Amino acid sequence: MEPVMHQVRQRVFHRLHRALILPKRNHSGCAEKADVPPSTHSRPFKPPETMQQAGLIHPSNPGCYYYLPATVRSMEKLVRVIDQEMHGIGGQKLDMPSLCSADLWKTSERWDLMGKELFRLKDRHGADYCLGPTHEEAVTTLVAHQATLSYKQLPLLLYQITRKFRDEPKPKFGLLRGREFYMKDMYSFDVSEEAAYETYESVCRAYTRLFARLGLRCVQVQADTGNIGGKLSHEFQLPADIGEDRLLVCGNCSFSANVETLTSDRTDCPQCKTGTLVESKGIEVGHTFYLGKKYSHIFNATFSNAQNKQSIAEMGCFGLGVTRILAAAIEVMSTEEGIRWPGLIAPYQVCVLPPKKGSKVDEAAVLAEELVHTLGETLPGLRGEVVLDDRTQMTVGKRLKDASRLGYPYVIVVGQGALEETPTFEVICQQKGETMFLSKDGLLDLLGRVETV
Repeated sequence: MEPVMHQVRQRVFHRLHRALILPKRNHSGCAEKADVPPSTHSRPFKPPETMQQAGLIHPSNPGCYYYLPATVRSMEKLVRVIDQEMHGIGGQKLDMPSLCSADLWKTSERWDLMGKELFRLKDRHGADYCLGPTHEEAVTTLVAHQATLSYKQLPLLLYQITRKFRDEPKPKFGLLRGREFYMKDMYSFDVSEEAAYETYESVCRAYTRLFARLGLRCVQVQADTGNIGGKLSHEFQLPADIGEDRLLVCGNCSFSANVETLTSDRTDCPQCKTGTLVESKGIEVGHTFYLGKKYSHIFNATFSNAQNKQSIAEMGCFGLGVTRILAAAIEVMSTEEGIRWPGLIAPYQVCVLPPKKGSKVDEAAVLAEELVHTLGETLPGLRGEVVLDDRTQMTVGKRLKDASRLGYPYVIVVGQGALEETPTFEVICQQKGETMFLSKDGLLDLLGRVETV
């Protein structure tokens, strides 16, 4: 059974690396030089190009991409983390149609308000539909059809993680601003305004925990409600020079806001009155809204209150850009040498490099294979998370460069040290930029502390 398992592991590796991740090979079998812009301190890191070069995404048409296997693995992990946080505050997952009736959008008066960003189409009967960029109308209609909803069942938090569509006039920055993307959108229904604010704060805290788990510095800023509407809105921004949003942050207190909510030339803090507002840029990765009764009143989403009378529910909606988080995380964490993922959602956690075939330490290749098996058997959390780079016709140095470009959190070089009486392994921790030499027990202790989802 063990040899068969190993063969499967190798075959998966061949398909993943050679077909979808590494640069094309020329006829000599050597990797062609990737078309990477020259490294300069003034040139910003550009995730769209880097993600394409690394075989993570492939362009389909403007603003739309194929998500290749490594990216899908990372996205599925991110979805699991999001699910954990949403379930932790009482969220219930559902799935709503992407094809939305125009009648719902006309009822909310957003059919015209959304303008050209709304993908519109007709079916064979001439009925109007749109591809949903968001689902306030749909979810409120769903709740309105639950005739027996009681106040005892509230708050009700319904969410989905699905494809969204937006006809961007100028799609750019790869997954950061596309026409088709994945989003987590949650909708809350509460018995009162006070309860709705409590739910709002609960979701904001969950978002803060989420980004902390990913190791991302995220700022919650006051924002405009836009065409979603409502009484209160916040954006969750990752500070980044490539960001399109302009933020004003007080150096004296916790106040921060999108510049569109304040006069552009304002420098004094409206909260503490003494601090100075400093402008920076950010990438929006989440947005929260307190909607009040804007949609629930229109679609008659009611519940039976404690007096057994029908009351209109108070609503909130809460978005997270799933694919945008992936691209933004790569933007803020990566180096000019390669991609760096948040450790929790890296496609694979460990890459093991055996020696080059025919080298003086060629016999250590067997030990590398044994190590891959040992890690999977000894550390259950790493099952399916360890890659064996068996392209032993290439030097270790070239494979190290590939491993850096692809962003494995841990790279293990199995060389001369593994053949010593007390075997040691070279371990490169790419997130920290550290290299250490560990015994097998030390290696197992280090990797045993790696958190996976």
